[in-house]
Amino acid sequence: MKIESADIMKGLPTQFFATLVAKVGQAVKAGHDIINLGQGNPDQPTPAHIVEEMQRAVANPTHHKYSPFQGRRELKEAMAHWYLQEHGVELDPEQEVAIVFGGKTGLIEVCQVLLNPGDVCLVPDPGYPDYWSGVALTGAEMSFMPLRESADYLPDFHEISQDHLNKAKLMFLNYPNNPTSATAPLSFFEETVRFAEKHGVVVCHDFAYGAIGFDGNKPISFLQAPGAKEVGVEVYTLSKTYNMAGWRVGFVVGNREIVRLVNLLQDHLFVSLFGAVQMAGAHALTAPQDCVRQLVSTYESRRNVFFEGLKEIGWKAQPPRGSFFSWLPVPNGYTSVSFADKLLEEAHIVVAPGKGFGSYGEGYVRVGLLTDEERLKEAVARLDRLNLFK
Repeated sequence: MKIESADIMKGLPTQFFATLVAKVGQAVKAGHDIINLGQGNPDQPTPAHIVEEMQRAVANPTHHKYSPFQGRRELKEAMAHWYLQEHGVELDPEQEVAIVFGGKTGLIEVCQVLLNPGDVCLVPDPGYPDYWSGVALTGAEMSFMPLRESADYLPDFHEISQDHLNKAKLMFLNYPNNPTSATAPLSFFEETVRFAEKHGVVVCHDFAYGAIGFDGNKPISFLQAPGAKEVGVEVYTLSKTYNMAGWRVGFVVGNREIVRLVNLLQDHLFVSLFGAVQMAGAHALTAPQDCVRQLVSTYESRRNVFFEGLKEIGWKAQPPRGSFFSWLPVPNGYTSVSFADKLLEEAHIVVAPGKGFGSYGEGYVRVGLLTDEERLKEAVARLDRLNLFK
């Protein structure tokens, strides 16, 4: 029998980075010592006190049963506590917090509960490719908002065509930004709220790297802008803040109607997260945050070591202000893909080509600070031997 897929499956975007992973796999099989700076997967373990809380919760028979459909109140209250403590934002745990299976799921579900075929979603370019996936799964269309270095990688809303504005229903933003590592000031989010109110566009701010800011600067939450909860939501995850990427704990917070819709959709898909994971997540959010400060300090130290090395070899680039990524211009004569291929083949270094994040990503590569300082120094030494920057 021939199996015919649904039309929606045929419209999914090509997974650009699957090709990169395949290339890396071949290099590893060939026996090369690969320094992988192309990933976005935290390299540190989950802090011990969170693991210990998980171990205690696993032994509790309460969590061997189905969890409440919309999640445990303890975790929702912990998320509300975290937002108040870290950003001065008040959230109603029951009506303004939805628990989701990792931030990625939240981003997809916001598309599913809001977009219809023919609607337009405003998407940053370059940007996280799973925004495209969420839009494709609804049959809606995308309108790309260029992020340029000259504008500090903030979109210019005046560039959006009137035709797209008339159809726009949703907009994705992401600061600290993946892949550019840019951060956004409160004034930009205030402008965003005014734009959203004027044009009836829902804002979904991806705050995955919200805990990671450098040089004493704390990233701003979109929800800190007056009126933000009236026009949108923020998607947060424990993956980067607590090195809990594999635990799949995320949240959609803010606008009550969107939170209600996400919860309703999930009522038909899931029976919430394993209760022990939820209790460990609640502990992570409410325990002393020393582990987070230490993690940010580690990333900042890695950044400083890496960029000191880049300066010495002549690769000029702007150090990141947030996230654990760096956004670096490729040398003259190369595309982002050809340059990434050269680094893999001749220096055995993996970087992510900017083209994979959108057309305005061309001319750059994304580097993850997700290996120790000695390996970053070794990467710089290998780059130096290529004599590309002198």
